[in-house]
Amino acid sequence: MAEIKRVGVIGSGQMGAGIAQLAALSGLQVSIYDTNTEALSRAVQSISSRIQSLVSRGKLTETEGNEAVKNLASASSLEEFSSMDIVIEAIVESEDVKKKLFAQLDNIVKDTGILASNTSSISITRLASATSRRSQVIGMHFMNPPPVMPLVEIIKGADTSSDTFEATKSLAERLGKKIVCSEDFPGFIVNRILMPMINEAFHVLYTGVATKEDIDTGMKLGTNHPMGPLQLADHIGLDVCLSIMRVLHAGLGDSKYAPCPLLVQYVDAGRLGKKSGIGVYSYGKL
Repeated sequence: MAEIKRVGVIGSGQMGAGIAQLAALSGLQVSIYDTNTEALSRAVQSISSRIQSLVSRGKLTETEGNEAVKNLASASSLEEFSSMDIVIEAIVESEDVKKKLFAQLDNIVKDTGILASNTSSISITRLASATSRRSQVIGMHFMNPPPVMPLVEIIKGADTSSDTFEATKSLAERLGKKIVCSEDFPGFIVNRILMPMINEAFHVLYTGVATKEDIDTGMKLGTNHPMGPLQLADHIGLDVCLSIMRVLHAGLGDSKYAPCPLLVQYVDAGRLGKKSGIGVYSYGKL
């Protein structure tokens, strides 16, 4: 499989914008698309500002910064992704929505193009089933935020080819990432371990064992975590945490993965974490 040079990114939230920024800084031609044109415009401006900030802080030369900005473009439709070597989706964590998108991309992207999902928990095999190119569908799970976190989880579906895997692995390495590889089971590696811990932290809060502050302080100082599980949940997004717990519960069939009622209640109330201004903690944006 040829070297990846042109990258398409779908979704202009923190994950999609971060992936696009990485690609642009790595000398790749990258186009980013979102159905929300205002969000897309804000993302492109934000990426450009972050690149200029790297120049101002001496992390990049002015020439490198200018080249990175030139590498970035916004797409007005999915049809503009027809010539991409790889398209990475970073949209809502919904299997049905992702499948619909992959079915569309399958009819647009060139025959040799790879379709990659940034899903943090959903089966790559099932996403691939929506396409006629199952050997070219793969999971490429970046950690949040992508420009900062050094890890990418790569997940092969049942039919993912070795060529697709090697090309994706090479791309991740070009983006400066360390790679871990997971089989295609619910939650993969990181979230199979992390999300039950976060869910248990909600149970500890829900049952009155300790305050949110003491739960987080206990885990930070007692286990050397950089932030506590409840603070981390707010950072990730409580809706995302809930979605992943539901995937784990449905996919593994064990009651220990049932989402904590308090987590469900917070999401139902629109308390999604930092992005909504309030989650477990308040962030003063309401």
